[in-house]
Amino acid sequence: MHFKRLTALALATCCIAAVTPAIADTVQAPQGLDQSASLLLTDLPTFAPASGLAQSIIPDAAALVAPKATVASAQAEQEADAVDADDDDDSLVAAATAKLAGHVDGHAREALLSFAMKLRDIRYHRGGRTPSAGFDCSGFVRYVFAHSIGLDLPTNSASQFLAGLSVKRNEMKTGDLVFFRTRGKAISHVGIYIDNGQFIHSPSAGKTVRVDSLNEAYWSKHFAGAKRPEGIAKI
Repeated sequence: MHFKRLTALALATCCIAAVTPAIADTVQAPQGLDQSASLLLTDLPTFAPASGLAQSIIPDAAALVAPKATVASAQAEQEADAVDADDDDDSLVAAATAKLAGHVDGHAREALLSFAMKLRDIRYHRGGRTPSAGFDCSGFVRYVFAHSIGLDLPTNSASQFLAGLSVKRNEMKTGDLVFFRTRGKAISHVGIYIDNGQFIHSPSAGKTVRVDSLNEAYWSKHFAGAKRPEGIAKI
């Protein structure tokens, strides 16, 4: 019986010795597989998501600069337009000043009188402002100043009186305005002084633009004073 146990033990030992290399081979197999897998992974292209993500998020520098340049360009164009508009306004003012100076020869008053004299015999019309419609007194004066020397006067005789500079009767010049109180104490009539006590005006209904004298009884009685429009004060 003891001999049988020894024999069984010996056989078991031999079996273990025989199986051990097989187990060893089985354990080493995964190492070979890991090496093959490593080689396979080494051959694959590297995947780097960070760089791709950065490129998709960060815009191109030129794209950032371009809109600013466009805005700056637009602002520059607007400023240039504003400067051009200012230049246009300055040109208009300069042109009006030159016209007021009597075509640069200092004869604005003479030009004004010459123009006024061409409007003689145009009929009186209350509220009239043009030759075709007729003139009332202030409409006549305003039309003459606007179209002869480019000076814009107020629309009625009372406001024209307030806008002018007072002038003594013995210091009146051609182109000064002469005012009258023909109805009560208010200024109600205006004409343009010529010289030697004469003035041109649009008198009243039924009459036409004509020349009268301040020395006549009616006009002398109602004379309220003379005013010089500021636009010709230095001429």
